[in-house]
Amino acid sequence: MESSETPKTSAFLEYIYELNEGKTLTEALQQSLDDVNQIDMAHLNNIGFRTYQTGKWTIHQILQHLIDWERIWCFRAVLFARQEGTIPDAHDQEIMVDNSHANDRSIEELVDELRLVRQSSIVLFESFRKDLLELSCRFFEYEMPLSALGLAITTHQIHHFRVIQERYSHLAE
Repeated sequence: MESSETPKTSAFLEYIYELNEGKTLTEALQQSLDDVNQIDMAHLNNIGFRTYQTGKWTIHQILQHLIDWERIWCFRAVLFARQEGTIPDAHDQEIMVDNSHANDRSIEELVDELRLVRQSSIVLFESFRKDLLELSCRFFEYEMPLSALGLAITTHQIHHFRVIQERYSHLAE
C-alpha cells in the first residue's frame, strides 16, 4: 500500500480483501451472484418485517440498500473509468432507506432486482481493461484501485448476508 493512503482507506481495503478471501474480482462477483441465486425466499418471507432490534432495518430495506449501494459503487466506477473527473460525495444511507419504500415491495421483487443489478455490474467491470482496473481512483474520503470498487460490492453483500444470518434468521421460527 502506498504511504499516501489514509488509515480509513487502508482499513477498508483490508476488510474488502479479507471478506473476499483472495478471490479475483471476476470470481468474487460471480460468487456473489451465485449467493443471490441461492437466497431462501421462503425463509426471508417468514421473517417478514420483523427486526432483531427496534430501529433496525427490515430484510426488505437491507435488500434495497444493497441494490442502491451497488448502483452507487458502479456510478463511481463509471465516473473514474471514463475520466469524468468528479470525485463523488458521500451519501446518507439512512435517508435513502427511509425514502426507499422497500417495505412496499416483495422479497421476490427485491431479489430479482438485486440479481439484475449484479448481472449488470459483472458486465460493467468485465468491460474495463485490466490496466484500468489497477489504477487508483478517489471518491468521498477513500482512494483505492478501481477493481476494489467492484470488490466493495461483494464485500457489502457478504456483510449484510452475514447480518441476516446471524441476527435475523431466528426470527423466522
